[in-house]
Amino acid sequence: MTVATQKLLTFEEFLNYDDGTDALYELENGELIDMSAESEINRRIAVFLLIYFSQLGISPSRLTMKTEVVVSSTRLSVRVPDLLILSEELAIALEGASRSIILIDMPPPSLVVEVVSPNQEKRDYRYKRSEYAARGIKEYWIIDPIQQQVVVLEWVEGLYEEHVYTDEQRLISPLLSGLVTEGRLELTAAQILKGS
Repeated sequence: MTVATQKLLTFEEFLNYDDGTDALYELENGELIDMSAESEINRRIAVFLLIYFSQLGISPSRLTMKTEVVVSSTRLSVRVPDLLILSEELAIALEGASRSIILIDMPPPSLVVEVVSPNQEKRDYRYKRSEYAARGIKEYWIIDPIQQQVVVLEWVEGLYEEHVYTDEQRLISPLLSGLVTEGRLELTAAQILKGS
């Protein structure tokens, strides 16, 4: 939901914005987008994946939820993905930061996961896809409980190649295959969409 403000905010104004609540906002071309309300299934899916990735041996220092990511669009915008896997360089760059935000001059995250909320499909499938591609993020997962599918976008030669998974289809993630230290990736779309 877009929040009514007097004017479009600059990036600096967004960083200093405080409405006295604990609300979480994205910045989309100068407009505040309220991101604080999550459905139970969206929350469950993100937590399930966080635990699953940890069990695969991905270091806790590289796993994060609700970390802000600065992206380029018409103006600098800030996205708040549900889950991220950071590169080692990015994890080091964020150590000791007073705010969990990935600035435009920092390395990109390795993996971004967005769980689609009702009436937000265009934002996740279209806008964020182009913003994350421009940011050079190696993989972008769109988990869609509404359409009952998981879309894995893999960065190949400057563009995302799309792979759609449904039902009992097992996900293939070239990125995770290289990060897993314990076991192997054996996730189906159905498991992810149930969050268990």
